Amino acid sequence: MNQKRKAIPSMVKDPMLIQRRREQIIEAAVELFISKGFHKTTTREISQSSGFSIGTLYEYIESKEDVLYLVCDDIHRKMEERLREIIVEEATTVHMLRSAISGFMRVIDEMQDRVLLIYQEIKSLPKEQMTYVLQKEQEITGYFEEILRRGMEDGSLHIDEKSIFLMAHNIVVLGEMWTFRRWALQKKYTLEQYTEIQTSLILRELIP
Repeated sequence: MNQKRKAIPSMVKDPMLIQRRREQIIEAAVELFISKGFHKTTTREISQSSGFSIGTLYEYIESKEDVLYLVCDDIHRKMEERLREIIVEEATTVHMLRSAISGFMRVIDEMQDRVLLIYQEIKSLPKEQMTYVLQKEQEITGYFEEILRRGMEDGSLHIDEKSIFLMAHNIVVLGEMWTFRRWALQKKYTLEQYTEIQTSLILRELIP
């Protein structure tokens, strides 16, 4: 069963104002969480960096954990938007897979501090919110499952049903490795070199 997105309570009734203010909160919090960590960042610092008072901040969220949840949800939303742009029905499956891997690598590179933030701080979320964030991670992986299944069905990729889930996770982990091991990888490879090598290794296993 899919975990539903938790509605964060707000004392404000205007949906557009809520969205605008929360975008300010998210951008301010991201920078603070990355530089100081979630636990060392105070709600007062978030409010000051957002440009309004602590009282105003609490009109849009109930706790610092709500802010972290909004940050994680925003990161996944942006990643999904980029991946949806990549999946084009008219493309051949192999071309689509290449484009999806390349696009995913670019998104990871652009958002690497934010991706790292999710994995470092997700344990600070309440169970319900953490379950939802992990589900969104699986939905990102699901884009690659969709492409791999299409390739299995049209015969362009040599893969069976039981391997699709694992291969999709392999691809996502290879992308995220660019962030998690950047202290070593980014000294030796450019993003383009890393992407080409990893794509070749993946396709070597998939193209009959």
